Amino acid sequence: MPLDFAGKVAVVTGGANGIGLAAAKTLAAAGGEVWVFDLQGEEPEKVAAGFGARGCGADVTQRASLEAAFAKAGVPDVVVANAGIAPFRDFFETTPQDWDRALAVNLSGAFHTVQIGARLMKTRRRGAIVLTASTNSYDGESDLTAYNATKAGLLGLLHTAANELGPYGIRINAVCPGLIRTRLTEAYFLNPAALKPYFQHVPLGRGVNPEEVANAIAFLASDLASYITGATLLVDGGQMAAKFGTWNEKTARFATDHWELLP
Repeated sequence: MPLDFAGKVAVVTGGANGIGLAAAKTLAAAGGEVWVFDLQGEEPEKVAAGFGARGCGADVTQRASLEAAFAKAGVPDVVVANAGIAPFRDFFETTPQDWDRALAVNLSGAFHTVQIGARLMKTRRRGAIVLTASTNSYDGESDLTAYNATKAGLLGLLHTAANELGPYGIRINAVCPGLIRTRLTEAYFLNPAALKPYFQHVPLGRGVNPEEVANAIAFLASDLASYITGATLLVDGGQMAAKFGTWNEKTARFATDHWELLP
């Protein structure tokens, strides 16, 4: 049964690049009327026009900015709260500014997005919301104190919103990607020495592509997931299921950016 978003309005925050862009393209390809919300400097109008969608400058940390963007898009059927940042800092080097900015974008921004979208959906007694959380919602990866805290906080938002929005026919779920190749992580993906030990603990032996996360988002937003709400979908190649590492050099080799079994 194919995904079908024909006749549905979908809003994607942080939709001009990375996971958000992949999600926006996937929803548009399935027939959705997609709105890309992103900072004006990311040129959301230009990016969206490239695949038949619409764009609008919006800052998720500014309530009035988001309200204005939603007013242009109209009542959404789907909202993907994806905008986020990941400041890399040692715990002791994390500044109050790092902390405040991460919370403002990743957690408060998601709250504003969900609340505004849900209030509009409430009038129709239906809708689907998807949050971009992370495997870091569960673990404490070093140098990502603020990011980890905000991604863990998203699960609290998810569970409470699922409870309160369900009576209005509004579903809300989250995807939790593992290490994903975006412009934020491109340098990491170009460093085999860093990837090798990281992917040793990923059963599928590699990182995740934005399109793979987008497929999971589209599923959760679709009618195929009509009885799923309050759930988290790990898109991590099995990373959270593995404890002591799957791969070793007795049976496998690391080939630039992935592990593979020896012949």
